[in-house]
Amino acid sequence: MFTKRIYSIQDISKWTKWETVLFFIIALIPTILIEIFDLKWLQVPWTPIALVGTALAFVIGFQNNAAYGRIWEARKIWGGIVNMSRTWGMKVNAMVTNEYAESKVTNDELKHEIKTLNYRHIAWLTALRFAMRQNKSWEVFMEHKSNKRWSNLIHIPEREFTLSESLNSYLTKEEKEYILSKNNKQTALLNLQSRHLKELKEKGLVWEFSFLELENVLEELFTLQGKSERIKNFPYPRQYATIGHFFVWTFLLLLPFGVIPEFAKIGTKLVDIYPIIGKHFVWAAIPFSVIVSWIFHTMEKIGRAGENPFEGTANDVPISTISRGIEIDLRQMLDESNEEIPDQFPENLHVQM
Repeated sequence: MFTKRIYSIQDISKWTKWETVLFFIIALIPTILIEIFDLKWLQVPWTPIALVGTALAFVIGFQNNAAYGRIWEARKIWGGIVNMSRTWGMKVNAMVTNEYAESKVTNDELKHEIKTLNYRHIAWLTALRFAMRQNKSWEVFMEHKSNKRWSNLIHIPEREFTLSESLNSYLTKEEKEYILSKNNKQTALLNLQSRHLKELKEKGLVWEFSFLELENVLEELFTLQGKSERIKNFPYPRQYATIGHFFVWTFLLLLPFGVIPEFAKIGTKLVDIYPIIGKHFVWAAIPFSVIVSWIFHTMEKIGRAGENPFEGTANDVPISTISRGIEIDLRQMLDESNEEIPDQFPENLHVQM
C-alpha cells in the first residue's frame, strides 16, 4: 500500500468536517433555547463538566498511547521482516553451491534453486500481506463516511487482486494448489522452504552448517509472522474503545450547557463598557464549544485510527509497499534486469472530499 498520509491541519479539518458541522448544531441548539426561549433551567454548572473533561483527557491519552504502541510495534515487526528477508536473499545466494556436493550440478541448475528459494520467499510475503488485509469483525473504522472518502487516496493491491493471481509469478502450479489448500498459507510456504533446504542438504548443495543458518532465518521469519498475526487477530480491548467513545460524546453533549452560563456571566460584566458586545457575548459560546469539541473528538478519532495497523487506513503500516520493496531488493540481488522487476505500487491521489 502506498498512501498520501494525513499530516496537516488542513487534512485533519477535511477528515473531520462533518463532525465539525454536528458540533456547531449541538452548540447552537442549547444557546437558542437558553438565550432566545429563556430556558435558564437548562444551564449546568461548569465545575462537574470540567471534572468530566479532565477524566476524559486521561482516558483519551491512555487510548492513544495504546493505539500508538500497536502501530509502532507493527512497524517494528515489518522492519524486522525487511531485514530478515534481505538476510535470506544474501545467505541463499552464498550458501547454495557445489562446494560440498558429491554430484556436481550446472550453474544454471544452481541458479534455478536459488531463484526458487527467493521467489518462494516473495510468495510468503505476498501470502502474509493478504492475511493481514483480511477483514475482521472489529475493523469498522473505514465504514465511517469521512474515512471512506480518505480510502480513495489509498492503493491497496490486496483489494484489487486475489491471492491466487498474485502468487502466479512466484510458485509452480503444484505448489500454488498446495498452498491455496491450506488455512495458514504463509506457514505452509515456510514449511515448503524448510523441506526444500533439507533436499538441498541431502544432495550436498547446502553444507550442514549453512543448512542450520538458513533454518535459523526461517525460524526468525516464523517469529515475526506470529507477532504480526498476534496484532491482527487480537483487537484493542473493546471495553476501553467503547467506553472512551461514549465518554467523549457524553462530554460533547453536556459541554454547551456548561459553557453558555460562563459566557453569559462574562457578557454581563462587559455590558457596561461594551454594551453591544456584552449583550450578545453569550453567542461566543458556540465557536468555543465547537473548538473544544473538535479537539476532544479528533484526539479520540486519531486513537481509533491506530487501533488496527493492518486494516488499510491512510496511516497504518504500508505492508504492500514494504513487501514490494523487499521483492525488488531480492530480484536485484538475483541480477534480474529492471524490465523483469515490477515497479513499486502506484500512488493514488485522486479524491473528492
